[in-house]
Amino acid sequence: MTVPPPAPADDDQTPAAPESRNGLMVLCAVALLVLAVSLVGGNDTSADSSRPPLPAQPGTSAPPATGSAAPAGPVLPRSKPVRLLIPEISVDAPFTDLAIGANGQLQPPPAADTNLVGWYAKGVSPGERGTSIIAGHVDTKTAAAVFARLGELDEGDVFHVRRADGRRATFTVDGVETFAKDEFPSKRVYGDTSRPEVRLITCAGDYDRKAKDYTDNLVVFAHLT
Repeated sequence: MTVPPPAPADDDQTPAAPESRNGLMVLCAVALLVLAVSLVGGNDTSADSSRPPLPAQPGTSAPPATGSAAPAGPVLPRSKPVRLLIPEISVDAPFTDLAIGANGQLQPPPAADTNLVGWYAKGVSPGERGTSIIAGHVDTKTAAAVFARLGELDEGDVFHVRRADGRRATFTVDGVETFAKDEFPSKRVYGDTSRPEVRLITCAGDYDRKAKDYTDNLVVFAHLT
């Protein structure tokens, strides 16, 4: 990343086998991207992955882009997500809340549980209008983690979020892309939308031993259907 603040403690672990991609590397989730509070509202025009704007706060909505169509399709009220189900890659994982830490970074899910995803709890919940952020580890020092196969998803694949209100929000994948962290399109990924959308995010690419981080981020773009 470009001039990042200190990384969370688990990001300081040294991978046991940097040449392996089978779960033997350091913990890494896209949640490690810096969320600069001063950039609320998607006003950042840079592609610096260390400075993406803060995802939208609950109950707020940025104006849609000029010329964008009025929102169409289903919209759900706010409700906490409790479980993520991605049949295509055998993911069945509970959620934990993620918050911004003192270092200005969105904290990753706890390292001890490899089958756990996190959502930015002060942002949009899955199913609400806007962009909901869900992050997970790709691996740990000892095992593959919940988003190890995230890159296998394709356009048209479907996944579900079970919510605390008893509803199941179903999302269809619009695309899967990998971005270099120093060219991360923060406005595109975190920017507000006129319909309910989700971003599933994890790390990808090579592991940089010096930086103790992966070189890329993998992002799944999806919308409520």
